[in-house]
Amino acid sequence: MEQERLRVLEEDVDNRLDLYISEQYEELSRSYIQKLIKDHHIKVNGKIEKAKYMIKLGDEIEINLPQVEEVTIEPENIPLTIVYEDEDVIVVDKPQGMVVHPAPGNYSGTLVNALLFHCKNQLSDVNGPMRPGIVHRIDKDTSGLLVVAKNNAAHEILAEQFRAHTNTRKYHAIVVGNIREKEAAVDAPIGRHPVDRLKRAVMNDGKHAVTHFKVLEVFRDFTYIEAKLETGRTHQIRVHLSYIGNPLVGDPLYGAKSSKFNLKGQILHAKVFGFIHPKTKEYMEFTSDLPEYFNKVLRVLRNNYSRE
Repeated sequence: MEQERLRVLEEDVDNRLDLYISEQYEELSRSYIQKLIKDHHIKVNGKIEKAKYMIKLGDEIEINLPQVEEVTIEPENIPLTIVYEDEDVIVVDKPQGMVVHPAPGNYSGTLVNALLFHCKNQLSDVNGPMRPGIVHRIDKDTSGLLVVAKNNAAHEILAEQFRAHTNTRKYHAIVVGNIREKEAAVDAPIGRHPVDRLKRAVMNDGKHAVTHFKVLEVFRDFTYIEAKLETGRTHQIRVHLSYIGNPLVGDPLYGAKSSKFNLKGQILHAKVFGFIHPKTKEYMEFTSDLPEYFNKVLRVLRNNYSRE
């Protein structure tokens, strides 16, 4: 058995147990998850619950995944861009294309493999052996900053900041089309897409989600923006910008299937991340330079898509 533990955050409350698990393990079918629950492989706060159980803030969910073969997540000497590190936390700048943590069928080449090597296996185990140190995630094709916990005490304090929305998360993105407002907010609930289980969508019965954005630069047919998260739903920025008719450039899931810029994924960069240090209690904020894939598109837009 492969055992993992998850702690329910504020943005996940009032969700069915089976739906919540399927959001965490997108590679597993909902019917398989329901079977795991029925066979008592999933417990909530040490108790057996039904698939329709409505999860609550702080619930600890224990998941025992039957394994055909024993899987060990190995440390790998993969280069990391470390922005800050001490005995409690490490802030890294993840490149586009890197998966944050291993999952069935993808056990190597992830940020976790690199962190295990760099930190000599000294990471929090709150979220189990597949996600050591991982407090939050960003998508594979989203680049930028995220914080990792090196011990359980730091992990719990950082997780609480995500639950309380007291940290700062600002992203830079390039979207299709022109946005009329200089600054605005998208306040629209997000839930799982009714047809495509890989996607999220704005749904009347979805979870509260708010994204603030401001326009940084306008081009012919495109806009460069900054987006600040008030909440942190899965794919939130991608869903909200698509919802208002301005999907991210290069986003095959919520925008066009192909891009004239020959991109590997959406142009979305986690540029600013701020949090209260779990030990010193001081607010810390870090900024990441735009990566080359992002700057390359900006150069093309400035040279060939000027509105003047």
